[in-house]
Amino acid sequence: MFSYSNWAVVTVSFLVVLYLALGGVTLSAVLHLVGARWRYEIRLLASSLFALFPLAFVLLLVLLANGESTFPWLKEMGKHTGEHAHHIPAWHNYTFLVAREVIGMLVVMAIHWMFIQRQAVSERSLKDAARFHIIACWVPYVYVLYGTMVAWDFEMTMVPSWESAIYAMQHFVSNFGMFMAFLVIWIFALNTRDKLVHPVKPYIYNYFAQMLFAFTLLWVYTFFAQYLTIWYGNLPYERNRMVGMQDGDYTFIWWAMIVLKFIIPFTLFALPFTRHNIKATAAVACCIIIGTLFERYVWVAGINGTGTYPIVAALVASGVVATIGFFLVRMRLQSIQLVKG
Repeated sequence: MFSYSNWAVVTVSFLVVLYLALGGVTLSAVLHLVGARWRYEIRLLASSLFALFPLAFVLLLVLLANGESTFPWLKEMGKHTGEHAHHIPAWHNYTFLVAREVIGMLVVMAIHWMFIQRQAVSERSLKDAARFHIIACWVPYVYVLYGTMVAWDFEMTMVPSWESAIYAMQHFVSNFGMFMAFLVIWIFALNTRDKLVHPVKPYIYNYFAQMLFAFTLLWVYTFFAQYLTIWYGNLPYERNRMVGMQDGDYTFIWWAMIVLKFIIPFTLFALPFTRHNIKATAAVACCIIIGTLFERYVWVAGINGTGTYPIVAALVASGVVATIGFFLVRMRLQSIQLVKG
């Protein structure tokens, strides 16, 4: 039987796949809303990651079916009855959890699919352009609201007594930064191997570098705002979780997360040379992705400050998920004729 540390790997895999699927349409919508002309270079490529939603949905069902292996607080529900029932908030209701997660993902998938369909015909007429603009306006709201629910269900409320008003923002900001870092590496790989029918122009990397720099600053702001409030308040039920992750069994990946997600990106992207060097930008993007994987895992698995490093489970689970995701996205790229062959 897998330990909680092993199942946490599956949870992290789900979150990564989910936010890659969410990020593609969200970035395309935001670039449209702000009138960024360079969106035409990457919008079809980015929105093709919608193909990962079926994989994310299957992983969600697996996690929900595992019950206590995914959500440790389920083990405590039977212990809190009668006069002590108030210790488990209404949010910790398993039927409600399953319903909101399944329905939420289906609604998000429908909205994102509508965006892709409207985007395909957005330049056909003024009426089509108006309809596309309307659905594009909804996408960022959906990302924030749905991302908040996912952050609460799969990370924040894993410890029922722990909560933070800014945690959801830290969660989806971090994951959007990871998505953009992935997009940089993905475009770099496709361009280098001459796979794209219309290669992405080199100047696009500078735009991504600037956005990654901005999201690095936004992430460290939300991280430190939460950390400082908990440290200054010094309330045991809040502080113990942070101290456990920082000084417990996962100390290494906690501090590696800080280095990979803040120190390296901030230091290097502050330099114009890095932002204008494609290989340097791709290297920093790799650091951001690894740092985000560490961040997701320490928040999920390190709820008590204890646990093992399930290296084998991580390699197997991530390998299987990555392979399936690769073929899903490749089929999508081939179907819309973005890649050669």
